[in-house]
Amino acid sequence: MSVVAKVALATALSLTSVSASASTAYVSNEKSNTISVVDLDRLEVIQTVRVGGRPRGVTLSKDKKLLYICTSDANHVEVLDLASLKVVRTLPSGPDPELFVLSPDGRRLYVANENNNMVTVLDVERGAMEAEIPVGVEPEGMGVSPDGHWLVNTSETTSMAHFIDTKTLAVSGSVLVDSRPRFAEFTPDGKQVWVSAEIGGTVSVIDVATRKVVHKITFEIPGVRKPAIQPVGVRITADGKTAFVALGPANRVAVVDTATYRVESYLLVGQRVWQLDFTPDQKLLVSTNGASNDISVIDVGKRKVVKSITVGELPWGVAIR
Repeated sequence: MSVVAKVALATALSLTSVSASASTAYVSNEKSNTISVVDLDRLEVIQTVRVGGRPRGVTLSKDKKLLYICTSDANHVEVLDLASLKVVRTLPSGPDPELFVLSPDGRRLYVANENNNMVTVLDVERGAMEAEIPVGVEPEGMGVSPDGHWLVNTSETTSMAHFIDTKTLAVSGSVLVDSRPRFAEFTPDGKQVWVSAEIGGTVSVIDVATRKVVHKITFEIPGVRKPAIQPVGVRITADGKTAFVALGPANRVAVVDTATYRVESYLLVGQRVWQLDFTPDQKLLVSTNGASNDISVIDVGKRKVVKSITVGELPWGVAIR
């Protein structure tokens, strides 16, 4: 092979590698009823897709080819094909779906329906409702254990984390947390679930085996009033060592050591930071900032915001592939 041919081949392989590692963020814009498609290599919005009323929670199918969208005012889940960027299907969800989580095997969606105090279990393949599980008042946060056995739903008004056995589809126990719990995130080993309390201003760390709160993480930011520190979205790195917590109107993302529960730093992002998601390689973390209509792109290794990108009105959820 000539030198020129070798250089051409090396260049082609390099471009293929870059393309394969490219990440795309899908951001739900609650007020503008759209999904912003963001190229995280170019750090810019490349397309805007109109969807149903008040899109909030978003998550990817197991094969990463579809985006499931909680369209709360439409009272159903929309399915966006990511190749065509067309809504190809709707799934029944119950009234006012807000957040959901996909089972590890990709077969079920567990949906929190804020208006009827139910968790809906959807069979994704059949597109049918499998069960409705009564929980506390105003269910929102949804987390599933890595082995798929335990589902945790948080009820805002009841201030509880409800443990649901996915085999029986019944609540097997509830844990009292602080006021207005909004999110539940299991650690990668499945031994703990972290529950954020927006009004309580804390994150409760719950031992899954004993159903006991083993620690409550609090936050103090110089110059920021305590009532403005409102934990919402939580994400934990794959190695289980670091947690990132969105702090709402405090406009910060907290970085927490999961071994000591110590807050190591606060990252200044946009206004009313709500939800978070990692790129698949976990080199970047994206936050949705509802009041400033943008997202912040965080370098996880450097713990530094590298870019703010304007999206639609009231960005709420984010999913990245």
